[in-house]
Order: sequence, then structure tokens, then C-alpha cells
Amino acid sequence: MLARLRELAALFAKLGTISFGGPAAHLALLEEEVVARRHWVPREQFLDLFGATHLIPGPNALEMAAHIGYLRAGLLGLLVGSIAFTLPAATISGVLGWAYVRYGALPEIAPFLQGTKPAVLAVVFGAVWRLGRTALAGYATATIGVLVAAASLAGANEILALLAGSLAGTLLLRRRDPRMPGGKRAVAVAAAVATAPGTAQAAVAVVASAPGAAATSVALWQIGLFFLKIGAVLYGTGYVLIAYLEGALVRDYRWLTAQELIDAVAVGQVTPGPLITTATFVGYLLGGTPGAALATVAIVLPGLVLVAATGPWIPRLRHWAWTARFLDAVGAASVGLIAALGATLARTTLTDWQGLLIAGLATAALVRWKLNPAWVVLAGAVVGRLLW
Repeated sequence: MLARLRELAALFAKLGTISFGGPAAHLALLEEEVVARRHWVPREQFLDLFGATHLIPGPNALEMAAHIGYLRAGLLGLLVGSIAFTLPAATISGVLGWAYVRYGALPEIAPFLQGTKPAVLAVVFGAVWRLGRTALAGYATATIGVLVAAASLAGANEILALLAGSLAGTLLLRRRDPRMPGGKRAVAVAAAVATAPGTAQAAVAVVASAPGAAATSVALWQIGLFFLKIGAVLYGTGYVLIAYLEGALVRDYRWLTAQELIDAVAVGQVTPGPLITTATFVGYLLGGTPGAALATVAIVLPGLVLVAATGPWIPRLRHWAWTARFLDAVGAASVGLIAALGATLARTTLTDWQGLLIAGLATAALVRWKLNPAWVVLAGAVVGRLLW
């Protein structure tokens, strides 16, 4: 058990330090390490877990770390994996918060990030290729993946696209196997799940838009309660968090200025790990080191509790025909969603010869020489600093 906990801590601390590039990049790095290299989880189960993270609030990458930790070492593994993955980015965000308060500006690290993005892009498309061979094995699942990718690229909400694709895919797969029982129940359950993000967004509108008086200082309990509420209803990417914070912290509570929020978002972009570490920076501005720690714990706590509650049930869903079909559809839709996120990242990353060069070298290093993605991403940061 101790050996497994040490392995989890070392792996997720490494991933939490180098995982720049958003949720697609986080997932790609995680898949490379726990599926392709270590064989801790089969690809089919990996896709099942990833699909399940979309059905509960919180950042998908962190919840995947928690799921993997739970599979390896139970509840202790869940805690170790999630803490190790979050701690590097949270620490960096807290240090940047200290520098911001002390010096009134953020350090210049853009050239390093320019190099990591093309390298991460190569890792993302490698993961899409590997996962796609498992999830898109047939005509029906390939159709699901393509349609979800197209919907996402067209601007559809990623959670709604994934859930709609999963529901339609469940029906399509059942049609191909008319012996499968429980079709009506599958539709009912999937339809109920599909309404969850809309319900959550309505709830968060109430939480985040509640009127409040201007505050010159913020009590720790207020910081903790605010981010706990946000964490309990935060569906979608970390970018949804920005809208919630702007509505509440800037316009209603007036705890932050608009410029401070912009700088907090910038910190979330330039640090590794999930964008929710923006909460760490905001917590520091509002309450110093205790505020940063409390905001970080509060915003991730609801999702981790739900992972602990649902994790034991996910493998059992493969034992029932209709839920197995639903998981197949979720896996295909998830690959489509990752491919769309990768395509979006490519549009904003491969805009000059430097990005194309780093992406090409990173692809060669991963495919031809099978180098560890961690070294590829770090090398991309160094080359980016030299070229820009």
C-alpha cells in the first residue's frame, strides 16, 4: 500500500507540474502515463471514468486523478492523487498572488508557455489516436465521436454535446442490438442526467448573483462558503468559473476589481493543472495564505466527495447491457470532445513557424523515440524561450 501511495504521489506531482494546455492536455498526459506506460487502467475503463467525470461538478482532470488514485489505493489513494495533482499549481498560484500583492505585477513567463503549447498539442493528438482505436472501433461509435466533435467545434456547450451524443449513441447501439433490455430505462436515466448541467447553471446563477455589500475585508468563512458553493455547481470547463467570478466578485460583492479578476484569470492560464487554481490566487488576494488554502480546498471538495461516492459503482455499470451501451457511447463522445479541444488548441497554437517546428519535433520525439511526455513538454518550454 505504501509503495502504491508513493507511486501515486510521485506521478501526480509530476503531472501537476507539467500539465499546461487545458483539459485535453491534462487528459492526454494522464492517459500516456497510466494507460500506455504503466498499464494501471485499461483504455476502456479509462474512457468510462472520463465520461463519468462529466456527470458531476468539478474539474475533469482532477477528478480523473482522484479516480485513478482510488483504483490504486482506495480512499487514501484518492486523497494522495488529488492533492499531489493540485498542489504544484496551487503553490505557484499562491506565490504569484504574493508577488502580485507585493509588487503589483505578474512575472513575465509567456515565452516559456509559447513553447509548451505546441509540445502539449502533440501529446493530445497522440492520446486521441490511442483512445480512438479503442472507443471508435465500430461504425456506430465512430459516428458518435465525429458528430460530437463537429458539434463542439460549431460552438455547442461541451457538456451538453457529450450528453446528447451519449444519449443518441445509446439508442443507436441498442438499435444495432435489439436483444438489449431496458432501453426505455436507459433513455430515462440519460435524459435525467442530461438536465443536470442546466440545473446546476441555474443554481449557480442564484449563488453567484446574490447581492452583497461592498467589502473592504473578507472573512475566511465567507471565502470558504463562496468557493464551496461554486465547486458544488461548477459544470463545464474552468472557463465557466470566470463568468461566475465576474458576476459575483466584481459586480455584486465588489471584492475584486475587474483588472484584478483579469490578472487572476491570467494566473490560471499560465500555471499548470486545472484553471480552478484561479481560485487560489483570488483567495490569496482576499485573505492571504489562509484564504488561498481555503479557496482551493473548498472549490475542489464537492467533486472529490462525489468521486468517492460514485467511483465504486462505475465498474459495475459494465455488467448491465443498457448501461454498458451507455458507457460505450460516452467513451466515443469523449474521444470526439477531446479531438475538438485539440483542434481548437491547434488553431491558436500553430500560427507561426516556431510553433510548427516545436510541434513537429515533439511528435517525432513521442512517436519515433517514445520519449516520456514530461521531458517533451519541458524541452518545449526551453526551446520556446530560445525561439521567442
